Amino acid sequence: MRLVFLGTPQFAVPTLDALVSAGHEVLAVITQPDRPKGRGRQLAESPVKQAALRLHLPVFQPERIRRPEAVEHLRSLNAEIGVIVGYGQIIPQNVLDLAPGGFINVHASLLPKYRGAAPIQWAIVNGEVRTGVTTMKIDAGLDTGDILLKAETPIGPEETASELSQRLAQIGAGLLVETLERLGQGGLVAQKQNSAEATYAPILKKEDGLIDWRLPAKAVFGRIRGFEPWPGACTRFRGQTLHIWRARPVEASLEPGRVQRRKRELIAGCGQSTALELIEVQPEGRARMSGEAFANGQRLSDTDSFGEGEN
Repeated sequence: MRLVFLGTPQFAVPTLDALVSAGHEVLAVITQPDRPKGRGRQLAESPVKQAALRLHLPVFQPERIRRPEAVEHLRSLNAEIGVIVGYGQIIPQNVLDLAPGGFINVHASLLPKYRGAAPIQWAIVNGEVRTGVTTMKIDAGLDTGDILLKAETPIGPEETASELSQRLAQIGAGLLVETLERLGQGGLVAQKQNSAEATYAPILKKEDGLIDWRLPAKAVFGRIRGFEPWPGACTRFRGQTLHIWRARPVEASLEPGRVQRRKRELIAGCGQSTALELIEVQPEGRARMSGEAFANGQRLSDTDSFGEGEN
């Protein structure tokens, strides 16, 4: 098929690679403009742009896809269909109307569950044990378009958002290629979503990562996994921010937030008489380290607690 591809993050790269490998003619890759990044604030290309250049595909980076010059450029391509994977802008109806076959989105949830910007993260935070990828036809709503295909997968008991994202990106790439193949054969009928079953996955904010130690250990564990790598799960300790990167529930009974060294383990109390072992942490302004190394350098007392002054 003659298509245009709209995407920006690393999650979209396997789909672009798969489209090229399957023999589709990618007329243009539309991605976000280069943005300042890092301490040096130097312009950085999006992962999709880097992939497009590697594949020798033409790249188009409009500041806003809805601007007249961008719409006219897309119109001039005469694409049969559009593919969108994490592009990062709302696509207006006049753009959606440009491709006779419409625009297809690869969404990292089993729609209608987890519509929105962060489905992978919130699925883990909310304790889901299964998730998946959906291909759907884009409409004017927020992930409300008709469903084409779904692929389901379990969530590992210790799987983080970044690990799950890598798996779902590969699943989504294969599912999108299958979707286009079946659409081309005329053997795929889109299904309306049941909006009564919809749940939402709002965009993440920095403050989402602040740990509430009154929650049970299982819930805190989900937030540590789900908010990795951003915004990360963090707490306050002795007036500074402490990031918690890896943890696991353990048998212990401590007051919420109370921190204790047990042999070579660093233990934090959570709600409902539960606890976590903190395996990998990162003090403010320092590198990541084991919980044991952190405890060795802190001279912990029986009254030390995480999160003091947060609530």
